[in-house]
Amino acid sequence: MLTADILSTFKNKSDFIAYLEQHQEDNPIYKSALEKYAYEQELLPLQAELVDFQRWVQKTNQKIAIIFEGRDASGKGGTIKRFKEHLNPRAMRVVALNKPTEIEKNQWYFNRYIKELPNAGEIVFFDRSWYNRAVVEPVMGFCTPEQYNRFIIQVPEFENMLYESGTVLIKFWFSVSKEEQQRRFEKRLKNPLKKWKFSPVDEKGQELWDDFTKYKNQMFSRTHNSFSPWVVIKANDKKRARLESIKYVLSLFEYDNKGANCKTILPDPNIVQRYFRNTIQLDR
Repeated sequence: MLTADILSTFKNKSDFIAYLEQHQEDNPIYKSALEKYAYEQELLPLQAELVDFQRWVQKTNQKIAIIFEGRDASGKGGTIKRFKEHLNPRAMRVVALNKPTEIEKNQWYFNRYIKELPNAGEIVFFDRSWYNRAVVEPVMGFCTPEQYNRFIIQVPEFENMLYESGTVLIKFWFSVSKEEQQRRFEKRLKNPLKKWKFSPVDEKGQELWDDFTKYKNQMFSRTHNSFSPWVVIKANDKKRARLESIKYVLSLFEYDNKGANCKTILPDPNIVQRYFRNTIQLDR
């Protein structure tokens, strides 16, 4: 256990880290602190890269839309938070839409998303997107079979038009196991600051697990293509998922000063994978 006498022997941060490393097997708190420290040491340089990336997006008038999809409690919101933490808010937005209004229900389904798409020089993060209609809505009975079928036919054409208009669309699916999802639900309910994250839809998430799997697989097979592929992030380890998804985005572009802040920005292929029919997913 750390005491005042032990602390007085440390001359610098390196001495403190060395002490924790030497005693981590005897104290899980030390091990947890070291893991968090290593995560922060890797995250901050990647966030500096994101700042350089955003400057390039602004300078070259790029339009970047990044979609975060996945089951409830898969880590989407936490990852978006780390993406945007140090970015210029004037050239970045987070879109997390509420359920559609009565007017929106009678519009073309994509209408309310079109107005949220990035302008030139802007990055937009979608915390869930039009893909609600691919998985959540049919599972929960929020759309009719006809509406679902129309969507699944139209969405590749819609995304092809985005591609042809110069919008770069990155589609992430955060994959967690059923056991990990349940553990996160329980943790949310015990935390008074995070209870709001648990909704009636979340409550049914475990009960309807197989239905979600069915529609998720249909979504992948019908909407994965060369111009907007699905990228599956294994997200049982939230911190690793955040780091590797940032690396994936950075690896796609040749922005100014690329790699100046990091030793590598190549994502781990064990965590980040383009969808293929035989891709191993945690939420199968």
